[in-house]
Amino acid sequence: MLTSETVKEYGIEEGASVVGIASSDDLGSAPEGYRPSDVLEGCRSVIVLGVPFSKEAFSDPYKYTEVRAEMIERTNGLVKEVAKRIKKDGYNVKTVTSIGGKYVDGFTRSPISLKHAAESAGLGVIGKNYLLINPEYGTRLWFCAVITDAELVPDKKLRYDICDNCGVCVESCPCGALNDITAFGKKGCAKHSFRYVDKKWMMDCFLCRTVCPHSFGIQR
Repeated sequence: MLTSETVKEYGIEEGASVVGIASSDDLGSAPEGYRPSDVLEGCRSVIVLGVPFSKEAFSDPYKYTEVRAEMIERTNGLVKEVAKRIKKDGYNVKTVTSIGGKYVDGFTRSPISLKHAAESAGLGVIGKNYLLINPEYGTRLWFCAVITDAELVPDKKLRYDICDNCGVCVESCPCGALNDITAFGKKGCAKHSFRYVDKKWMMDCFLCRTVCPHSFGIQR
């Protein structure tokens, strides 16, 4: 029988820095069409794999865009290899890549919310910046996931309030996307964050990652 420990070893061996496991039931309150069970019938577990941005990636938009592209390629390969190993063990799997999914209302929406899956998998807490904040890597993690019908022991959720009375990310957001986290302004964020330069798209704004006091790990 496949165990949580074995799955985590697969992830680390293939290049993940963090691996967490969430029960499919914990993500059952997601909107219809975006639940793990909508992606894979009989799903029981969601394995979330994270790789951190280098600190140098935050130095300027050109570097961030370059590293972001590298992260997409890296995690796409990572999740594919982990899924192969779990499938070889006799279980059904589906991969959720860091970028991709359904095209809805002008932007691409992932089959499941990776940040919410990561929070359920005990990898951190979603802050006011609408990013997962991990104890070791702060806001720098880039995620992908394997959805499987293997019944694995889920990790415990982390419980801490790191934002408290801080609102620097909300105040710094140039398009007000973080004013109400229950109605995150993704369209406004996406419209402001990307710029077309030399026939390529560049990620021009990532202040929500960099202004956070916990960008490079939680400060106690």
